[in-house]
Amino acid sequence: MSSHSAPRVLSLACGALLVALCVDTTLAEAPELDPPCAVRRAWSNHPTSQATEHTLAAARARAEAAGMPLYNPDLELAVDAEGDDRTTTAGLSLTLDLSGKRGARRALGSAEFDLAAAEAGHRRSSFARQWLQASAEHRSALARSTLGQRRLDLMQRFADLAQRQFEAGDISAPERDLAGLARDQAEAEQATLLAELAIAEEAFRALGGDPQTVRVAKDCPASAAWEASQRFDPWQTPEGRIALASSQAAERRVDSAGRDQRADPTVSINAGRIEVGSASDNVLALSVSVPLRFRNPYRAEVIAARAEADATLAEQARIERELKARADRALQSSMALDAAWRRWRAGPGSKLDERADLMERLWRAGELSTADYLAQLNQSLDTAFAGVDLQGRASRAQVDALYATGRLDAWVGFDAPLSENTP
Repeated sequence: MSSHSAPRVLSLACGALLVALCVDTTLAEAPELDPPCAVRRAWSNHPTSQATEHTLAAARARAEAAGMPLYNPDLELAVDAEGDDRTTTAGLSLTLDLSGKRGARRALGSAEFDLAAAEAGHRRSSFARQWLQASAEHRSALARSTLGQRRLDLMQRFADLAQRQFEAGDISAPERDLAGLARDQAEAEQATLLAELAIAEEAFRALGGDPQTVRVAKDCPASAAWEASQRFDPWQTPEGRIALASSQAAERRVDSAGRDQRADPTVSINAGRIEVGSASDNVLALSVSVPLRFRNPYRAEVIAARAEADATLAEQARIERELKARADRALQSSMALDAAWRRWRAGPGSKLDERADLMERLWRAGELSTADYLAQLNQSLDTAFAGVDLQGRASRAQVDALYATGRLDAWVGFDAPLSENTP
């Protein structure tokens, strides 16, 4: 699938994402938050957010330091006394930045800050992706455990009815035992589902989610991130921004290394007084010194910086190719899973209770054998579990599609820079 079809596919994925993430029938009553608001609140309260801000503050300070003057003046005081001769002088010397090193370093510092900001944005986007996926996984695990409890209840009822049927002489002992075995298996499987729910809840809580106090709201506002006129741009993804900022910083390093290759002159001025016996006179001296860089012309540093910049450009091309492939894969997967989930909801697989009641009536009427009843009930339960798993996979795939196409930040509301005080 080409990138031209990304807006159409993403528009479909948006609708499915709102359904999958915004509808919750399993959580208890709790304060409602729409998904973007919940993610933003979790990010602002998470230690990763604070660490990111401190990292950006350090990068900003380094950028400001890079723009400061390179050279400070030197103050020299000298007293030379020999016999009746005495010379007292004071001098100032300053190396002049005639090759534009300060400007080059200021540009490099700004580029490196942009790289740090891109990396911080990547951490924030990754957090949003992880939070939404952990939320979807927790909701899926909760739905599986709820369905597992329903299965256990059905099997317990089946075992109780089988015991009464056996006591009445309507079924044989093997059939009664078959019902008991089915109940025992349901109990073991329910324990596994509860353990999986605990793992999913742990992962969700680690990201700042609290399933006991926060419930995703049903009404999620549409976002301008899915306008049909938009097209996929790999440089708007978190990884793309890092690659682009890395390339620009590498080019700035080449320019800075080239300017560092040039020698800067040092200008010195000295003034004082000389006394010889009873006579004295004023002295004034002006000197200019220039380093001679014939032993080390600093060409290797320029060559190294140029090679690193070329390598960064090649890496940028590789990342661009991979980001486009990832976006196509994520969109195709999201569409396929969303279509399958829609078909499943429209089919008979979602009507578990109706089928279970019908099969129980047929079994009690003798129109179904115990083995046939158990086989059909297990088939209905397996289909219901497949639907729950499909919904969870579809939800996670839609989050991946938003992230892979660079739309997740806009949907969550992370469009604003992490810090407005850029250098």
